[in-house]
Amino acid sequence: MNGLTLVGIALVVFVCAYLFYGRWLAKTWGIDPKAKTPAVKYEDGQDFAPASRFTVFAHQFSSITGAGPVTGPIIAAMFGWLPAFLWIIVGGVFFGAVQDFTALYASVKNEGKSMGLLIEQYVGKTGRRLFLLFCWLFTLLIMAAFADIIAKTFNGTTPAGALNVPGAQAATISLLYIVVAMGFGVFIRRCQPSGIVKLLVAIVLVIAMFAVGMQAPLYLDVPTWRLITFGYCFIAALLPMWLLMEPRDYLSSFLLLGMVFGGVVGVLVANPTINMPAFVGFDVNGKSLFPILFITIACGAVSGFHSLVSSGTSSKAIRNETDMLPVGYGSMLVESTLGIVALVIACAAASNGVLAKGTPFQIFAQGIGGFFTMFGLPAAVSACVLTMCVSALAMTTIDSVARIGRMSLQEFLKPGEGEEAGAVTKFLSNNFVATIVTLVPAYILCLAGYMNIWPLFGSANQLLAAMVLISLAVFLKVTGRKGWMLYVPMIFMFIVTMTALVMSVIGIVSKFGTGNFLFMVDGLQLILAIALMSLAVMVAKHDCHVLLHGKTEA
Repeated sequence: MNGLTLVGIALVVFVCAYLFYGRWLAKTWGIDPKAKTPAVKYEDGQDFAPASRFTVFAHQFSSITGAGPVTGPIIAAMFGWLPAFLWIIVGGVFFGAVQDFTALYASVKNEGKSMGLLIEQYVGKTGRRLFLLFCWLFTLLIMAAFADIIAKTFNGTTPAGALNVPGAQAATISLLYIVVAMGFGVFIRRCQPSGIVKLLVAIVLVIAMFAVGMQAPLYLDVPTWRLITFGYCFIAALLPMWLLMEPRDYLSSFLLLGMVFGGVVGVLVANPTINMPAFVGFDVNGKSLFPILFITIACGAVSGFHSLVSSGTSSKAIRNETDMLPVGYGSMLVESTLGIVALVIACAAASNGVLAKGTPFQIFAQGIGGFFTMFGLPAAVSACVLTMCVSALAMTTIDSVARIGRMSLQEFLKPGEGEEAGAVTKFLSNNFVATIVTLVPAYILCLAGYMNIWPLFGSANQLLAAMVLISLAVFLKVTGRKGWMLYVPMIFMFIVTMTALVMSVIGIVSKFGTGNFLFMVDGLQLILAIALMSLAVMVAKHDCHVLLHGKTEA
């Protein structure tokens, strides 16, 4: 088997899925190109801000494409290339893209409401509160994991003590991205340039930032970068969408799409040989294919976090309902393509059926770096570009998560109809206070390290997908739309994730009395795991009650 065949099959499947299945979903549920979208109807210059199709696509794609599409497939390749390949194909087309599109569709059709408020409308107040609490806890895990990834990517020194030049250069470029994105946002807002002018200015800015950043590397340690990252999260959670997040995601999309394009073209030109067997076994290194495969590969197949972006930020920027299909369904398929490329690179770098040593990012960077140098890009520039791409994967996710975390907490505290908010609730609901209350526990979790957080994050992420799919099935049923295409994904994901979380809890509890139990690492994860499982069961109970009986609970 060779890489060209796998990538070719994937591209054909994804294009056909978009043209036929995606369009069929849109036609089945109904798209009204003349309807006023929430972004247009409630434009406030803060959260509701209508944008062009590509701008919203760039925001959606940049936000959902975190570390997962690279990390998950490479780790899952230990079971062989075939299980991972099939899960990305099937999951991407029938699970992930459907979830992302449906969440976006439901939000746009309901005044731009987030998943929590949608659940309140179609399930009930109790379901909303439980779901929002789950979402808030989940955002803490994402910020903690990704902030640690960013800090260690930007760390000024390598583990061996040498200067980390590519990381330091990428750090400078990332800081420039923040400042330049704000200026770019003001330029777009005031000058309203045409699409071509906007594109040309963006390309010039990206090249200029790389030129400056490569000449002025910033050497700081991990603790300092953690603080800077959370400082950026604070700003991103509060500033208007048009001023920072949308222009930053637009500029970052050139890096991320360029990386996907470079990987696909590299595979087409180099046609690497797959050096991993199609199937290794159901149990590898003490890990069972079920449920580990479906938890390890989240982004690229299905990720609950995507629904928070679709309903939390992207739905408030959709200018026309016809933009929902490319933004919701299309962006997920592009991410799945990245997952396939990462899988091919990992399996091509393997030797005699054994994966290459190193982190998933190192394996991926070496593979893509080889493609870039093959196209004539100098090795030093290639290293900087790839490091920046890796950091952009995390940076463009963490800012959206900070905003979603703040909004989830505020919506959780929001009093119901006929209720009045008390003094404490009003204080905690303040934008600044809610952001701080969200970032502080996330920072404490970050100190435990990315590797300690990722397993729980992966399980929680997929459990969120199960809850979202159940809730969206309720929305479709209550509004008289077909929803049977969500039933298999929601049941499968709920069984998979609950199994994985139970296994995680058993693993953590087994550390008691061995001297290896650390409260700040294992204790907090145990508390979060039990809380997430309990909340998920209660949300599913409320959703299923409405799904089966058609009556909204209180």
